[in-house]
Amino acid sequence: MTYRALVITVSTRTAAGIWTDTSGPVLVAGLSALGIDVAGPIVVADGDPVGVALRSGIDSGFDLIVTTGGTGLSPTDHTPEQTRPLLDREIPGLPEAIRAQGIGGGMANAVLSRGLAGLAGKTLIINVPGSVGGARDAVVALEPTLLHALDQIAGQQH
Repeated sequence: MTYRALVITVSTRTAAGIWTDTSGPVLVAGLSALGIDVAGPIVVADGDPVGVALRSGIDSGFDLIVTTGGTGLSPTDHTPEQTRPLLDREIPGLPEAIRAQGIGGGMANAVLSRGLAGLAGKTLIINVPGSVGGARDAVVALEPTLLHALDQIAGQQH
């Protein structure tokens, strides 16, 4: 079965054309390598535009939405706050695995990521850090279980 994913890069500076998106393309490449049909990355500013993009992705029927950015401690980082109200069920093990991958790779600051994961209807949403390293860690951490999770959500035997 082929799954459809949307990658959303959350960065006010990138949305304004000041910075270049570096983490979104890492996620697109990593998810594509798993055989997932990936749209994006689309870039949105921090705050309410994240919720709008997530709702649009859910309404469009994506199986998976991965956000990158807005999970830290800066005053503008609100991706988890935009994500949580949309979730019917949280899946804490996925962001825990991403943080553990970063810590295991020597990135002590990975513990500061506030990313969430969960189901919004039949759409799996995962927040990952906005750095290239955080995006790489996410791909490595998710690779062993992501397709199985998507199969379960789709109602396939497991």
